Amino acid sequence: MDECDALSALCLRSKAHWGYDASFVEACRPYLRIEPHCVDAHHAFVALDHEDRIVGVCQIDPGHSAGNLDLLFIEPDQIGTGAGRVLFQEAAQRLREAGETVMTILSDPDARGFYEAMGADFIEDRPSDVFEGRTLPWLEYQL
Repeated sequence: MDECDALSALCLRSKAHWGYDASFVEACRPYLRIEPHCVDAHHAFVALDHEDRIVGVCQIDPGHSAGNLDLLFIEPDQIGTGAGRVLFQEAAQRLREAGETVMTILSDPDARGFYEAMGADFIEDRPSDVFEGRTLPWLEYQL
């Protein structure tokens, strides 16, 4: 399994942690991919534990009207350890360095509280691209 596949699998494990069934997680697979071009551009990065094991992954997309936090996922047994905070802060720093002033976040409903605790503001609920009738919180973080 290559690096991107392994990191994408981490995203799916993390998504499943919130009680979604296997068919839901499988439908999310195409949207929860760490992309090689993002790794090459340093727009995908990981959090490591004290033993240098990967415990989380993040992917950003700068260069639009605002920078986008594409993905931020933590290994289920590492949720609550601070790895998400580290990745969020790194994403914000990298987007600032890319000249962005706002980080946009289309969040899973279960992650909204985390992003608000990090200082992001809820803007509105937006329709899911994956599941008809499902909405997702849209947040913005001022960089």
